[in-house]
Amino acid sequence: MTEKDLETVILTKDESELNVPPMYKILLLNDDFTPMDFVVEVLRMFFSMDQEQATQIMLKIHTEGSAVCGVYPCDIASTKVNQVIEFARSNQHPLRCVMEEN
Repeated sequence: MTEKDLETVILTKDESELNVPPMYKILLLNDDFTPMDFVVEVLRMFFSMDQEQATQIMLKIHTEGSAVCGVYPCDIASTKVNQVIEFARSNQHPLRCVMEEN
């Protein structure tokens, strides 16, 4: 290649664009047995919320029956759901945590 050839290199767009993975929302579901303080602790521990955010989400769960805690790719959402359920059971609480496609 000559120096002139190097100046006229044309970049083309790669046709195989990356697809964005589907996202999943994680919901905590209200029950009559799990203490509100425990729900706040879960929100802070697993979803990195501050005290105020966690309290607001906990109240939404309590009054509306459920609330979204976060939205993640499938593998991360699945891991978080399992961690929350395991933590709740190890503390003898029936807290329910589910994920659904966003």
